[in-house]
Amino acid sequence: ANPAQPSNNTYIMFVNVAACSRLLLLVLLLQCLSSLLVVCLIPSYQPHQNRALKLFSSTSEDDEHCYGPLSSTFNELSDHMGGSGRAAVIWDCLRAGIDPNLYYRNDSGIDSSDKAIIECWLEAMSADFDTNDISLSKNDLLGKRKDQGLGAGALSRLQELMKQCRSDDSDAESIYTIENSIGSISHIKVSADGTTKLLVRLGRGYEVESVIIPWLDRGFSTVCVSSQVGCAQACRFCATGKMGKMSDLTADEILCQIYYANKVCRIVSSIAEAGDSATSLPPCDNVVLMGMGEPADNAMNVVRAVSTMADRRMFSLAQSKITVSTVAPNPSAFTTLGSSPAALAWSVHAVDDSLRKELVPTTKFSIEELKEGLVKALKSRSKKLRRTMLEVALIDGVNDSEKDAKLLVSLARSIMADVEGSKVVVNLIPFNDIGHPKYRTPSEENVLGFQKIITDGDVLCYVRTTRGDEENAACGQLATSRSK
Repeated sequence: ANPAQPSNNTYIMFVNVAACSRLLLLVLLLQCLSSLLVVCLIPSYQPHQNRALKLFSSTSEDDEHCYGPLSSTFNELSDHMGGSGRAAVIWDCLRAGIDPNLYYRNDSGIDSSDKAIIECWLEAMSADFDTNDISLSKNDLLGKRKDQGLGAGALSRLQELMKQCRSDDSDAESIYTIENSIGSISHIKVSADGTTKLLVRLGRGYEVESVIIPWLDRGFSTVCVSSQVGCAQACRFCATGKMGKMSDLTADEILCQIYYANKVCRIVSSIAEAGDSATSLPPCDNVVLMGMGEPADNAMNVVRAVSTMADRRMFSLAQSKITVSTVAPNPSAFTTLGSSPAALAWSVHAVDDSLRKELVPTTKFSIEELKEGLVKALKSRSKKLRRTMLEVALIDGVNDSEKDAKLLVSLARSIMADVEGSKVVVNLIPFNDIGHPKYRTPSEENVLGFQKIITDGDVLCYVRTTRGDEENAACGQLATSRSK
């Protein structure tokens, strides 16, 4: 045999090794594919909170910020507390406007702010009522987990979270609470129709306003929430715009406004049950971020807060019942805010670019450029969140002409034509007096005539009922000041 030629046995062995190698590679490939299929096909619960926050997960600001019990995601709170059961117990309290730091202590959960709210409410309503007749029992509100409790270790971990919310390192407080760490109600105003304005003093010393608007015929209340102290957009018809921007609110400070709104509604219901039938504030079931501030200028905290509102384990509000309103400082504002599980509203105020620049002097983009930004954002959303509002603060002789109405119709119809499954609703807000030397509220006849032009153009249009204007709690009137 020629030694340079391989034997038959050697050749066969070489072929077998090659075949085995190819077979092994094929098996490994099939295993990888099966793993991918398992990941893709097995459904898993991904709360909106986690999905929405991916947009900001790589920002240094997000990494440096410490989140308290209100703004931590449910998973973050579970990890910190050592279990989802403890996180659920905490949220049973927070959802009802009850501070778990007090409720689960040996002092029977006495919260001094409850009595203070009763006294403020009765004073605002000029009601002569014995506060001793009012029951503040909370056990019926907390459901099946009310007896589970929090042990000393869990309360200690909760206190660590509360301490992170404080603006100083002082250890003066024996117990850190929502009231002494995030914010407290410093003043309450109630108008004749029940609209209730809350002045919330933040732990950092600033004050912001939020408004509870009761809809007695519908059985719920709407909470109008602030996202900043002041506002940089300087809209000519808005009292907040006169303040300028003073500070962004943290997610905890945004959410504590809902916490206090729920608390006030719960306590007022207790007053009604005690016999004051003239007093009523239905539960909060609707939230609009239309208070002080521009949400797009504080997007990270707004998106985190809205995600908490919509999480079914936390505030548990329906996505369709949360609305984030923006003047749209830039086209990308819609995409940024659109990452949150809420409906979008655009404060247009005028379609004509020169007129809009007059009303919103910080405007840097044309209506067409901003519209394209909104269209892009709506296309990326689920169909149930493609409903959007175009808001107009209607001012007599300024933006209430027939031409203005027809331009608004064209804008609304072009958005619906560009976005499949979308619905645009126009929301007219008659101007509320803020002491402007020239701006006036249009007559009811002009408002209804403007509305008719829009509805005749096959666009839904509603006129917002003015609520709380005698207490400066109406749209455009919010600014942190107290009447003497």
